[in-house]
Amino acid sequence: MLLRRAAFALMAVLLALPVLAGCTGGGSGDSATELLAKAKKTLDATKTVHFVLTSTGAPATGTILTGGEGDIARPSSFQGTLKVQAVGSNVDLKVISSGGTVYAQLPFAQSYSTIDPAAFGFGDPGKLLDPKTGISQLLTATTNPKLGDQKRVNGVVVREVTGQLPGDLVAKLLTSKDPSKPVQARYSIATDSGQLLRAALTGPFFDATQNGTYTLDLSKYGADVTITAPPTS
Repeated sequence: MLLRRAAFALMAVLLALPVLAGCTGGGSGDSATELLAKAKKTLDATKTVHFVLTSTGAPATGTILTGGEGDIARPSSFQGTLKVQAVGSNVDLKVISSGGTVYAQLPFAQSYSTIDPAAFGFGDPGKLLDPKTGISQLLTATTNPKLGDQKRVNGVVVREVTGQLPGDLVAKLLTSKDPSKPVQARYSIATDSGQLLRAALTGPFFDATQNGTYTLDLSKYGADVTITAPPTS
């Protein structure tokens, strides 16, 4: 009888182990606030990062940023291709930002021209690594953060953190048709390195009465990237 009781007790402990492991988040003891602060510190320390931006819920009309891919280098440089919807067509704009000036190779043009990015539905992408105006500011501006599931992003173990962002803050970085409405945020942060690998933001980006989503994937932290201003026509 004693042996049987001991066997049952041991079995109960073994069955509980996976549950306990899941509650601890795979060994990470960081709270949601601590994880966001760690991700901001890591992003603010990197010299460069590669990003891929996608979106869902964009309407078929209007001039809006729908996606893109490129490299951002500190303090204020960017080089890549941004996807813009304009006059009912999707346009891939080759964009370079250097020293506060934004250049784009417009459709059918052979060289770059200086542009006002707001006319194409986006801000200066060179500012995305600025601690005060870029991506990392969103992390510590997130209210009511909560730990979510542990998953993998491109093979890397991440912990999700969800929360809300002020709509007017996101409007300055991306866009918004109603900055008074909050934006829902879902971050995927690498548990080992503290790197922010994905940020999914949902809010009234394209329509004041209907939500859309921008998803930003970050990778290649600290890669060797050189960005210079292009010759212009």
